[in-house]
Parts: sequence; structure tokens; C-alpha cells
Amino acid sequence: MISGTFEVDGAGLYYERRGSGPALLMISGAGGDAGYYTKVAADLADAFTVITYDRRGNSRSTGRCGVPMDLAQQASDARTLIDGLAGGRALVFGNSGGAIIGLTLAALHPDSLAGLIAHEPPAVNVLPDGDPARGFFADLAERYAQGGAPAAGRRFAQTVRGEGTYRWPDDLWRRFLGNQDHLFGTEWQGFARFRPDEAALKSAPFPIVLGAGAEDRGTYYARPSVEIARRIGAPWVEFPGIHMEFLRHPDRFAAALGALATWVHTDDRSPEPRMP
Repeated sequence: MISGTFEVDGAGLYYERRGSGPALLMISGAGGDAGYYTKVAADLADAFTVITYDRRGNSRSTGRCGVPMDLAQQASDARTLIDGLAGGRALVFGNSGGAIIGLTLAALHPDSLAGLIAHEPPAVNVLPDGDPARGFFADLAERYAQGGAPAAGRRFAQTVRGEGTYRWPDDLWRRFLGNQDHLFGTEWQGFARFRPDEAALKSAPFPIVLGAGAEDRGTYYARPSVEIARRIGAPWVEFPGIHMEFLRHPDRFAAALGALATWVHTDDRSPEPRMP
């Protein structure tokens, strides 16, 4: 594993790179930490060059500024990493908020992607009007305003199926706790406003796959994946386990992701790699 800091506009992004083969950029969700994927990345490194990173302002990256950050900035950071570390194009996997960033990246910078796998994006705005899940982001924003990060974080954990049934790595947990104010105070508005650019995603020159865990059916973060897949005419797949299966059973999650990423990589719609 090689680690370092990659300079982007206004921030230094901590990254880790493992393995060889087609580039696979993995984007994390809430907490924005590369450590979510440590074990999965190690398992996939025999088939892919796996790049993980701490998103802007999170954990070992810099760029925390205390003002709301839009998703275009998050997508620009990912594109810059792909240009600098992956020769200009990469497969992209994103979980949760990372899946929202991946969908934004696919719409704004399609030349940077060889394919996208979006796992459980909590894109609640695609759900029907009146659906209780539509209030998720507003509810947590109110809890953060009233009780700060501890109150919002506790409620967040309660909404994620399976949390509390397994142990996070200690170092990842400590960094996550230090990222909560950045999450709720800086990143939250961008995630809350997200609506997929359906026209751009429909016309993407690379395969897009949506998916969710087998144990997450009916949740506010699984149902949008089905609806987005329907709207853009993309495949939908069922992954094993829960929202954070890559922490609970990383070997099982890596096997599923590796098989799917191999299929996406060999899809014949993919153009020739763009070199820097």
C-alpha cells in the first residue's frame, strides 16, 4: 500500500493506493474516511488498482472551511484524484453519500469514468411526495441545530440498519467522531438537496449500476437506488448484507463488489482510456 497527500483546489487529500490492474476509486459516505474500505481494498488489490481517500475536510485530509460545500466540489475532488492517480479514467464505487458523489461525478465529468457502481445512495428526493423518508435530512439538521453533533450522530446511527451489531476499527471510529461537525455543518446541505441528473446519467457512455444490501430492503437509503435505476434504465443489483457490510463482513462484500466491478470493466460500451 502506498499512501500520500494529493493537492487539489484548496485542500490536500489523503489517499491510499493498492494493487495493480484497472483503476477503481472508492468514495466513502458520512465521515469521508478511506478506512471504511481498508480490508475490501486489500482483497480487491489482486485484480484492481484500488484508490481510497479521505474526502475534503475529513480525517487526514485538509480543506475544512466551515461553510456549506456543494456536491460539485466533491465531484471535482474525485475527478482530480482520477486525473492524478489513475491516468484520467477509473471505475468508481460509492456507498451512501459516496454514491451520491459518484452520481454527481458521472453527470458532471463523464470523461473521468469507466463505470459507476452506486451502493445505497440516500437520494430521498426521488421518493414520492409525502414519503416519511423525505424528511430524513431536515430531521437530522434540526437535531444538529438543537443538540450539536452528538444528538445528530446518535439519531443517524439509529436510522442505519445493523449499526451496533459489530465493532468499527478503533482508529476509524475516533476519526469519524472528529468529522461529525464537518458532516452536519458543512456537507449535509449538499446531500440533502441532491437530485440525480437523469438526462446526463441516461446518456452516460459507460455502464452505471445501482445496488443495495439484501438486509436493507425498505430503508430510506435502499429504496432510492431502485427508483434511480428505473428512471435512468440502469441495472440494479442486490449486494450481501447491510449498509456497512464492508465493515461487518469485508470478505463477503469484496467478493460481490469484485465480481460486479469486473463485469462493469468488461462492458463493451466503455471507450478507450483517456490519458493525462
